[in-house]
Amino acid sequence: MKPATIVGILLIIVGVIALAYGGFNFTTHEQKRVVDLGPLKVDANVEKEHSVPLPPILGLAALAGGVVLVVVGVKK
Repeated sequence: MKPATIVGILLIIVGVIALAYGGFNFTTHEQKRVVDLGPLKVDANVEKEHSVPLPPILGLAALAGGVVLVVVGVKK
């Protein structure tokens, strides 16, 4: 297989996944000081969930670019 075809197939897969899921979530863990009163110090573990949305146009662009690369790779 030619490199253009392989990259095209990977872009098609990424495009379909981006359209299907629409983004991804991840969680961060950090320790925050809750009370700081003289010698009394209390810390707490805090989990924050972050979400990164992927616009549909990004998935469509990856899908279209992948199709173009596969067609170009097969023709050569």
